[in-house]
This record gives sequence, structure tokens and C-alpha cells, in this order.
Amino acid sequence: MTTMKAVHIRSFGGPEVLELVDLEKPEPGDEEVLIRVRAASVNPVDYKIRSGTYPVVKQDQLPKVLGRDVAGEIERCGRAVRNLKAGDTVYAMLDGGPGGYAEYVTVKADLVAPKPGQLDYRSAAAVPLAGLTAWQGLFDHGHLQAGQSVLIHGGGGGVGHLAVQFAKARGATVATTVAAEDMEFVRNLGADQVIDYQGERFEEQVHDVDLVLDLVAGETQERSWAVLRDGGTMISSLARPSAERAREHHAQAGHFISHPDREQLIEIGRLIDEGRVHPHVAAVFQLEDVRDAQAQLEGRHIQGKVVLQMG
Repeated sequence: MTTMKAVHIRSFGGPEVLELVDLEKPEPGDEEVLIRVRAASVNPVDYKIRSGTYPVVKQDQLPKVLGRDVAGEIERCGRAVRNLKAGDTVYAMLDGGPGGYAEYVTVKADLVAPKPGQLDYRSAAAVPLAGLTAWQGLFDHGHLQAGQSVLIHGGGGGVGHLAVQFAKARGATVATTVAAEDMEFVRNLGADQVIDYQGERFEEQVHDVDLVLDLVAGETQERSWAVLRDGGTMISSLARPSAERAREHHAQAGHFISHPDREQLIEIGRLIDEGRVHPHVAAVFQLEDVRDAQAQLEGRHIQGKVVLQMG
């Protein structure tokens, strides 16, 4: 049996339940590829699953290898795969099955996209889940168009810093709320208006926006009705906005969970290779230091993304 290093959990809890183990190296199914993982990103969903607070994953599904996105190269293709080949460098958002905190992972071929040529594996691994969350929130659900305005809450984080850049690339006017230490960071990403959420009331700074992209939830979401134009849109990746408040504002309102999408990753990769989008990696950890990686993301303020490197 050929083995690989991976990180799984056998029970829910704090970072101490993350275990580095030897597992059997997987074999790709007919419509899958086997990716040699060079880097995987750490996302909030990972520590929510680990802690038992993510309702989709139950105790009877453990042990489970965590991780929702990867970058690496294809080692082997399933018999029915035609559009990819061994040696291709790729990145992907995984579908919730086998996780990316491992030296190898099998992925459905139709979820895998070419790695942007401008990025190394670590930066590429930072993109899929966060990038697709930002893209789908802005465009699939928020229907943001060139010439419109958007307020992005949490513009300095993993999803937010990509959302700021995608919205600018689409031709929108972008306001964002961030911590004071992130203000220069998001200005450099292209944000038109930056509000320190700790020192300023965004309702006094922003008015009549077409779209609010809420990546924070709580009272920030509730206060955001004051800045939305009549007939505008409020979209959250965390909590469903009030249907009653939406009716009062003649607004569209919704909550969404991002999903894998190869074509969108290709489009995001094109923007990256054109130099219009730059993912930011705040910290890189080795796979065996995954406890520290999750603890940093969970407990500290992070600009951009935290990434695990294999080997």
C-alpha cells in the first residue's frame, strides 16, 4: 500500500484534534484526476468543521480530512477524462468530499482549472474557495454591473480582498469597511472609499449603493439597510438578510453558500494573469504545523489568506 501524509479529525474540538496521519494514497475514479497537492489554503469553514459548529458535517462522517481548495499538478487521470493530462498544473475548489490537507487528493475533472501562470502554488491555493465566494456573491447573486456601486463589508479578509478587486475589474465603484490597519492595504487593491469600522459609522459615509456584499453579518448587516438604495440588493455569505426589511426597501436580499465552478476559476485566472487581480497570502505553514495555521486564522486579524505548503 502506498501512503501519503494528511491531516484529519476523528472528533470535534480545538486545534488539538487536528492529527497528522499516514493514509492510503487515493486512486482516481473514471471521471476524476489525482492531484499531487503542493499547497492548500486554510479557510474559516475548516475551523468551523473542526469545532463542530458547521452543521453540514456530522460526527458520523468522521474521521475527515479537512481542506476545501488546492493547487498542484495532476499525477494521473481517470479513464474517462479527456480535457486534462498528467503534468498539468491546476487549482480547484473541492466539493466537500476528500479534503485538501493532504499530499494527494482526487477531484472530479470538471471542477479543475488551469493554475494561473502568474502565481506560484501557494498563491494559487489561496484563490479557489475565497475567489468563488467573492465572484458568486458579487455577480451570480448580486448581479453587479459596470457603473454600479457596492459596499463590501470585510474588504481586508480572504474573500473581501478578492471581492474588492473583482468589483473594480468589473467597473464598479467600491466602498469597503475594514479595520484601521487594513485601510492602506485595500486602497492599494483599488477601493474607492475605505471606512474604518472601529472608528467611523459607515452609514454616515456611504449612501444609496446598488449592492451590499455582507461578509461580516450581525449588527453590521442590520445597519446596512440604511445605505442601500431603494430597489438595491443585499447579499450575505454568512446570514440570511431580513425578508421584512428587504420588502421595506423594495430590495433583493439573499444568502448563499459558494460552490465549485471551473469556468469561473478560468475567468478569475485570466484576471490574475492580466495583472488585474492579486491574491494576498499573509502566512504560509507546513502541513505538520496545521494547528498553528488554523489557530492564527481563527484567533488573529489576517489580511488575505493563510496557506499550507506540502513538503
